[in-house]
Amino acid sequence: MIAATYIQGHGLRIEDVPTPSAENGDMLVRVANSAICGTDLRTIRNGHRRLSLGERIVLGHEFSGMVEDPGGQGSTFPAGTRVAVAPNVGCGQCARGCTNMCLDYQAFGISWDGAHTEYVRIPYAAVAQGNVLPLPDEVSFREAALIEPLSCVVNGNREVRMRLGDVVVVVGAGPIGLLHLQLARLSGAGRVIVVDIRPSRLAAADALGADIVVNPAEEDLGARIGRETAGRGCDVVITACSDPAVQQQSIGWLAPFGRVCFFGGLPSQHALVPIDTNAIHYRNLLVTGVTGGSLHDFRVAARLIASRRIDVNKVISHDFPLAQMGLAFEQAMRQEAMKVVIESGADNTEASRA
Repeated sequence: MIAATYIQGHGLRIEDVPTPSAENGDMLVRVANSAICGTDLRTIRNGHRRLSLGERIVLGHEFSGMVEDPGGQGSTFPAGTRVAVAPNVGCGQCARGCTNMCLDYQAFGISWDGAHTEYVRIPYAAVAQGNVLPLPDEVSFREAALIEPLSCVVNGNREVRMRLGDVVVVVGAGPIGLLHLQLARLSGAGRVIVVDIRPSRLAAADALGADIVVNPAEEDLGARIGRETAGRGCDVVITACSDPAVQQQSIGWLAPFGRVCFFGGLPSQHALVPIDTNAIHYRNLLVTGVTGGSLHDFRVAARLIASRRIDVNKVISHDFPLAQMGLAFEQAMRQEAMKVVIESGADNTEASRA
């Protein structure tokens, strides 16, 4: 079967790999749609800390599909069940269910072969831990591929303590930034300011209901935030980009009791960012960060999509068939693209329901 394989130190290859099988209680899922994540692209560009030189892995952790082989051990998912799969699997001992924060986690596309292919093996540990989610009829395979990135946004929204009436600044109007925009509005933000240097992305944010869009290449962002808040500063900043300068400057944009979420991770060589800790101290600021989402966040995200409270279709810019997966990655590498989705071959006739 065709797969997007990353080889540590050697980049991406589109190649044929053996089709996996379901053994020892594992499940086999026929992939319907998979979405290319920024993590996939950063892995291709910079490698991944959990991979050794020359190690191979099929990428892809945002996906949906249909159960091909439910495996054994009393599986409750018969063949033909439409599913999405949360990608992070922990040790199973966490009382909070935060599999994304487990010190011994495993993940599709990192430690297990992922879903940018035709079939993906779901280890029994993932099935037993509750990572497989049956899809409601209201959610198409295409939409379900974006449950995972939305779950990360749900996590960030909660940890930054979004409140009614907040002035929220989202820096980065890519797919994640636009999901943050939608969820901030749903959470009752008083105003949402979206920031990006690409006019096309600012236009997308404006169409999705941003109250103000700002291009920092054309005007001083800190001064604009000051003008929009009568000098008080904003309540929340979400850095939906991988820019150390944005992280550093964000502290200065916050009002007293403001909160910032460092959502976009940085390459390790840029991860030491000087921050004004006096500002944090004297203005009672909260600085937090998130990575991934818990199983609870995954289910919340699925419900938000099913109820049409969040429209993930608005952040998809390109769809490619599996046969054009190389072109899909080329498109995703271009900064003009939003979310790029690959249709991998499971029966997608129901996708029109959405």
